[in-house]
Formats: sequence, C-alpha cells, structure tokens
Amino acid sequence: MASLQLRNWAVCSRSDSIMSARAPRPRALLQRQGCCALPLRLCRSRTTAVRPAAAAQVEEAAAAAGNGNGGVAHDNHYKEPVLAPSTLTVHGGERAGRMRQGLLDSLTTPIVQTSTYTFKNTAELIAYQEGRHGSFEYGRYGNPTARVVEEKIMALEGAEDALLSSSGMCSATTMLLALVPQGGHIVTTTDCYRRTRQFIQTVLPKMGISCTVLDPSDLAGLARALEAHKVSLFFSESPTNPYLRCVDIPAIAKLCAATDTIVCIDSTFATPVNSRALALGADLVIHSATKYLAGHNDVLAGAIAGSADLVEQVRSMHNILGGVIDAHAAYLLLRGMKTLGLRVEHQNRTALELARRLEGHPKISRVHYPGLPSHPDHAIACRQMTGFGGVISFEVKGDLWKTAAFIDAVALPYIAPSLGGVESLIEQPTIISYWDQGPEKRAEIGIKDNLVRFSCGVEDKEDIWADIVQALDKI
Repeated sequence: MASLQLRNWAVCSRSDSIMSARAPRPRALLQRQGCCALPLRLCRSRTTAVRPAAAAQVEEAAAAAGNGNGGVAHDNHYKEPVLAPSTLTVHGGERAGRMRQGLLDSLTTPIVQTSTYTFKNTAELIAYQEGRHGSFEYGRYGNPTARVVEEKIMALEGAEDALLSSSGMCSATTMLLALVPQGGHIVTTTDCYRRTRQFIQTVLPKMGISCTVLDPSDLAGLARALEAHKVSLFFSESPTNPYLRCVDIPAIAKLCAATDTIVCIDSTFATPVNSRALALGADLVIHSATKYLAGHNDVLAGAIAGSADLVEQVRSMHNILGGVIDAHAAYLLLRGMKTLGLRVEHQNRTALELARRLEGHPKISRVHYPGLPSHPDHAIACRQMTGFGGVISFEVKGDLWKTAAFIDAVALPYIAPSLGGVESLIEQPTIISYWDQGPEKRAEIGIKDNLVRFSCGVEDKEDIWADIVQALDKI
C-alpha cells in the first residue's frame, strides 16, 4: 500500500519542476508535470474548450457569466479539486513534499536551509540538464520547502503550476515583465493597489508598453480596447483595493479569448477559500501571500498560479531577477495556510455583520462591501464568491480630520497598512498610502479623505463593533 501511495504522489508532484533560466523544459515535460499535488484518486482534470467571442458581443459575454461556474473561455487547464478548501489548506502538497525528502514519518514539512544542491557525478548533472533527473540545482531556482507551499496553492486554486516569490509585488512585476512584450498593451482597472498602478503607468512605458485603464465594470470599454490594440494582458484585482469592486471574470475571459489575451486576476482579497479565479476563466491568479494566506502579519511573500506554460514563462524571468522567498519565510507561510479556511470563514462572518451595522449607523455615509446589496458589484460577487472577504471600506460623515479623529479613537485595531492577518487593522488610505499625492491627484484617482479601510482580524465581532461604536461616539 505504501509503495502504491508513493507512486500516486510521485505522478502528481514535480520534484524536477524548477528549471534554470538557461534552457526551458520541453512542452511535453511541462504538461506531464502540471498536475495539482494530490493523489490521482483525489484529483480530476477539467480542460475547457476555447469558445470564440466577438469583441462587440458584450451582452453575450456578460450572459456567459451565468451562475459563476460557466463562461470559462480559455483553455486554462483548470483542475477542479474534489476536496473542500479547508481540507486542502491542511493537506495539499504536504505528503508529496515529505516523501520527496524521504521523511515518511515526519508530520511537518522541514525547513531546507541551503543555497545550492549537489550532484553525485557528472552523469547525474547531465541527466538534470536534459530533464531526466529532478533537482533545483541552485537556491534561486527553487527550494523543497517552498515547493510544498506552491503545491498547496496549486491544490487550492486548481492550478497546473505555482511559483512563490519574495512579495506580492515581486509576483506581479515579474509576471508583467515576463508576459508583456516590448511595445505591448495592458488593460487594467481604475481601483487597484497603488504600487501596481505605479509600475504599470511609470515603469512599463519605458519599455514601450502602454495601458488602458477602465472602470472594473466597463465590459464595453474592454471590448473597444481589444479591438483598438493588440492587448497582451488583462490584469485586475477582484475584489479591488480599496473599494472592493468585483470584475466579471467569466465575461472578461470570454472577450479576451477572441484575441488570445491573457487574463490575470489578483485574488489577494478573495483568497481561494472564497473564489477560484481559474475556475471562472482566468489564466493566472496572483496573491500577496503576505496577507490572508500567511495570515499572521509576520512574513512577506507572493504567489502566482495557473497554466503550466504561463507559470513557466514567469519562472524563467523570476530565475533571472531573483526575487526568491527564504526557506524560513516559506515555512511560516506553509504553517499559516493550514488555518486559512478557519480564519477566512471567521473574517467573512465578522465583516458581513459589521458592514450591515455600519450601513445603518448615522455617522457613516457609505459602506463599500461586496456582500451588501448596495454594492455596485453585489450580483457579480454573489455569482463568483462563496464569502465576501474580511475587508470593509466605509466613509465617515466628515472631513479628513474628523475621520482621522475616529481612527485615533479606536482601541482594538492597529493603525497599519496590510490586511488579512489575525489582528484587526485600520487605515485612512489618504494618509497611509496617498499623502504625497495631494488633494487634486487623490480626487482624480478616487481616493476620498473620509475613506476608512478596515481589515477584520479573528477577534470576536461584538468586541470589534463595540470599539467602533465608542470611537464614532467621540466624533
């Protein structure tokens, strides 16, 4: 029985998955290596056919979204998990990684602290170079501890492959540099993380790369951009930061399929517990693993997952640029992910209840939360998400300084950037992220002085609510 189990895991895990930047693996090898890290009896593959879409057929694309499971337009090699996310967060990737290292009796995955990997002889080294022997070769090309985390993410997202990096921004920028050619064109959305916007609008133009920036709901604008430009990539968060807009992934995937445009979704705010972007038609999904995946505000990490060929292209660039995650950080991420399901489900419940109460509070003018019927993308969120996430944005009735007084009056959450950890965090985006922009620039990009972003931790929701109320009472 043990030998059969070993064989099953060996087929589904890729000990020889990390290539050097010098020579790509043959496509046949990539396809053979691309399964999620589960035994064969626990994994079934679903490959969807490419469905053509005319750029002008926006209504048809929107209709294709259906209930959130249809409308997948790309042959993105999504592999539908048969276990629940909370089970995969515990077991995904773990047994395979330990077996590769010969640790059949160890319950936990070890930290492999090494900068390089050895070969028994020249014949083994040649076998590695020709793809017949599995090795990471050098620390910049991979690490056994990190690979277990990648396989856990693969299992959660239903991805053929995944790649960890040193931060979410490292994953995003490496992906953009790898997949968008010189002179290429990107379509992205108005509401997004500032540093992502900064890279797209100030760094990529130096390489002749242009962009179209659209409202997250503007499918007609996307259709026009696809007709007017040779678009290499559509890139958006869903939900977005800080207004929690949700893009219609199946409709976008259907439109982009007609022009072979890659669809990449940053799912940091959703997590695979709440939404699987690949199942909805995206080719790639990105996470700032610093946030919910790690979940304890003690590690920086990023991840990208999706089809094997696209991830391999990103890995080739990653191997050159060198944004490598440390083995200790990878272990902290692995340990944090084991409670991802528990944490996210708790944060979902807390955020939804707080959002409902805030919407009825006389000192709050507006609440931005996709779980509320008042949110512009509530219907999309209901189709695409099983939970609406642990972040709420809301507007205080008052100016910048009255809002700051509210934030200074809370006692439970910490005033800090970031989100997704066990501690509740609160911030005023105007001050913490856009203070150097000035009022005119902030207004141009939609950042209001009275906007508050609240990331729910795992504290009791009644304690959080009592603290919010007492702070509002003071302004």
